[in-house]
Amino acid sequence: MTLRPETFLDHVTERGKYVTVEEAERAARVVLALLGAHLVGEVRAQLAARLPEEFALILLNPLQSAEPLPPERFVRATATWIEGATEQTATWDVSAVLSTVADAADDDLLGQILFQLPVGYDLLFGRPQPT
Repeated sequence: MTLRPETFLDHVTERGKYVTVEEAERAARVVLALLGAHLVGEVRAQLAARLPEEFALILLNPLQSAEPLPPERFVRATATWIEGATEQTATWDVSAVLSTVADAADDDLLGQILFQLPVGYDLLFGRPQPT
Protein backbone atom coordinates (compact mmCIF):
# COMPACT_ATOMS: atom_id res chain seq x y z
CA MET A 1 0.00 0.00 0.00
CA THR A 2 1.33 3.42 -0.96
CA LEU A 3 1.53 6.01 1.79
CA ARG A 4 -0.04 9.41 1.29
CA PRO A 5 2.53 12.25 1.29
CA GLU A 6 1.03 13.83 4.42
CA THR A 7 1.14 10.52 6.30
CA PHE A 8 4.74 9.86 5.28
CA LEU A 9 5.84 13.35 6.33
CA ASP A 10 3.84 13.17 9.57
CA HIS A 11 5.74 10.02 10.53
CA VAL A 12 9.11 11.55 9.65
CA THR A 13 8.21 14.76 11.51
CA GLU A 14 7.19 12.85 14.62
CA ARG A 15 10.22 10.54 14.62
CA GLY A 16 12.65 13.34 13.85
CA LYS A 17 10.94 15.66 16.34
CA TYR A 18 11.07 18.38 13.70
CA VAL A 19 9.46 21.74 14.40
CA THR A 20 8.14 22.05 10.85
CA VAL A 21 7.06 19.68 8.10
CA GLU A 22 9.53 21.47 5.82
CA GLU A 23 12.43 20.19 7.95
CA ALA A 24 11.09 16.65 7.67
CA GLU A 25 10.64 17.02 3.93
CA ARG A 26 14.21 18.28 3.50
CA ALA A 27 15.57 15.30 5.44
CA ALA A 28 13.38 12.87 3.49
CA ARG A 29 14.52 14.22 0.15
CA VAL A 30 18.22 13.99 0.99
CA VAL A 31 18.07 10.57 2.64
CA LEU A 32 15.95 9.05 -0.14
CA ALA A 33 18.24 10.49 -2.83
CA LEU A 34 21.24 8.90 -1.13
CA LEU A 35 19.41 5.63 -0.48
CA GLY A 36 18.37 5.40 -4.11
CA ALA A 37 22.03 5.39 -5.13
CA HIS A 38 22.52 2.21 -3.09
CA LEU A 39 19.54 0.20 -4.29
CA VAL A 40 19.15 -1.37 -7.69
CA GLY A 41 16.64 -3.16 -9.84
CA GLU A 42 13.37 -4.56 -8.64
CA VAL A 43 14.12 -3.80 -4.98
CA ARG A 44 14.33 -0.06 -5.66
CA ALA A 45 11.19 -0.21 -7.83
CA GLN A 46 9.23 -2.15 -5.19
CA LEU A 47 10.20 0.32 -2.48
CA ALA A 48 9.33 3.28 -4.70
CA ALA A 49 5.87 1.77 -5.29
CA ARG A 50 5.22 1.99 -1.53
CA LEU A 51 6.25 5.62 -1.16
CA PRO A 52 4.29 8.75 -2.08
CA GLU A 53 4.94 9.64 -5.73
CA GLU A 54 7.09 12.72 -5.07
CA PHE A 55 9.38 10.71 -2.80
CA ALA A 56 9.34 7.67 -5.08
CA LEU A 57 10.67 9.85 -7.89
CA ILE A 58 13.54 11.00 -5.67
CA LEU A 59 14.39 7.38 -4.85
CA LEU A 60 14.26 6.44 -8.54
CA ASN A 61 16.44 9.41 -9.61
CA PRO A 62 19.15 9.27 -6.96
CA LEU A 63 22.31 11.17 -6.27
CA GLN A 64 25.30 9.36 -7.74
CA SER A 65 27.57 7.28 -5.57
CA ALA A 66 30.77 5.66 -6.81
CA GLU A 67 30.49 2.90 -4.22
CA PRO A 68 28.09 1.72 -1.53
CA LEU A 69 28.69 3.82 1.55
CA PRO A 70 29.00 2.15 4.93
CA PRO A 71 26.41 3.49 7.41
CA GLU A 72 28.74 6.02 9.03
CA ARG A 73 29.72 7.49 5.64
CA PHE A 74 26.04 7.55 4.60
CA VAL A 75 25.34 9.67 7.68
CA ARG A 76 28.29 11.97 6.89
CA ALA A 77 27.08 12.33 3.30
CA THR A 78 23.63 13.24 4.60
CA ALA A 79 25.20 15.89 6.85
CA THR A 80 26.96 17.49 3.88
CA TRP A 81 23.69 17.77 1.92
CA ILE A 82 21.61 19.28 4.75
CA GLU A 83 22.54 22.86 5.49
CA GLY A 84 23.65 23.32 9.09
CA ALA A 85 23.60 19.59 9.85
CA THR A 86 26.17 17.83 11.98
CA GLU A 87 26.86 14.10 12.05
CA GLN A 88 24.70 13.87 15.18
CA THR A 89 21.73 15.65 13.62
CA ALA A 90 22.22 13.74 10.36
CA THR A 91 22.03 10.45 12.27
CA TRP A 92 18.71 11.62 13.64
CA ASP A 93 17.56 12.65 10.13
CA VAL A 94 18.58 9.33 8.58
CA SER A 95 16.90 7.29 11.30
CA ALA A 96 13.67 9.30 11.14
CA VAL A 97 13.40 8.78 7.39
CA LEU A 98 14.65 5.20 7.16
CA SER A 99 12.47 3.95 10.03
CA THR A 100 9.48 5.42 8.18
CA VAL A 101 10.65 3.70 5.00
CA ALA A 102 10.97 0.42 6.93
CA ASP A 103 7.35 0.75 8.04
CA ALA A 104 6.28 1.22 4.40
CA ALA A 105 8.13 -1.95 3.36
CA ASP A 106 7.11 -5.42 4.49
CA ASP A 107 9.65 -7.70 6.17
CA ASP A 108 10.54 -9.46 2.92
CA LEU A 109 11.23 -6.23 1.04
CA LEU A 110 13.17 -4.80 3.96
CA GLY A 111 15.31 -7.95 3.98
CA GLN A 112 16.04 -7.48 0.28
CA ILE A 113 16.90 -3.81 0.86
CA LEU A 114 19.28 -4.67 3.70
CA PHE A 115 20.88 -7.39 1.55
CA GLN A 116 21.87 -4.71 -1.01
CA LEU A 117 23.35 -2.41 1.64
CA PRO A 118 26.59 -2.69 3.59
CA VAL A 119 26.40 -4.22 7.07
CA GLY A 120 25.02 -1.90 9.74
CA TYR A 121 22.11 -0.27 7.93
CA ASP A 122 19.62 -2.36 9.92
CA LEU A 123 20.24 -0.02 12.85
CA LEU A 124 19.58 3.07 10.73
CA PHE A 125 16.27 1.52 9.65
CA GLY A 126 15.46 0.89 13.31
CA ARG A 127 15.31 -2.86 12.67
CA PRO A 128 18.36 -4.49 14.32
CA GLN A 129 19.02 -7.91 12.79
CA PRO A 130 20.26 -10.86 14.80
CA THR A 131 23.94 -11.55 14.31
